[in-house]
Amino acid sequence: MDEKDIQINTEEVATTEMNEVVATTSPKEHKGERFDNRRKNFKKNHRKSSGRERVKPEFDQKMISIRRVTRVVAGGRRFSFSVALVAGNKNGQVGVGLGKAGDTSLAIEKAFRDAKKNMIKVRTNKTKSIPHEISSKYASAIVKIMPAQGRGLIAGSSVRDVLELAGLSDITAKILSRSKNKLNNARAAIKALNTL
Repeated sequence: MDEKDIQINTEEVATTEMNEVVATTSPKEHKGERFDNRRKNFKKNHRKSSGRERVKPEFDQKMISIRRVTRVVAGGRRFSFSVALVAGNKNGQVGVGLGKAGDTSLAIEKAFRDAKKNMIKVRTNKTKSIPHEISSKYASAIVKIMPAQGRGLIAGSSVRDVLELAGLSDITAKILSRSKNKLNNARAAIKALNTL
């Protein structure tokens, strides 16, 4: 084999490689078609999935607080999570729950079950407000809830979450204590609403 034959062979190899590359990379118009087809299929599938309506949960939930709690044992520290949340259907039913577990999702699940277990029914008037002024004390948390015609919902901290998930409006709420404990404030609000 002389140099001419080697040169011809390398040229043949190069042209075959180029042909393979050209064959694998299709022209731009084919790419565009493929992309359009993908888009059509996505839209078709997306429409199918949106045809089935997602079932709305019976109760909405709002997390008040989430804490990582440490327990010191002989081998070191053990971590767990404590979750407090409010659950309600925005139609007069509301509850506060507390859940503790080694995993956050488990703790949230437990808290939700606890909230459902301790749910109360709130007596409201036609305007989704309360008939008269109420106040309550839970631990060191003191909450006062008053009807306020045409003012909307005026409340702070976790008391607002409780009143929102109970479906109340035209209400003013005030936390009279200096307690910053969100769980106790929420429980005081629940206790006040339970006195109606």
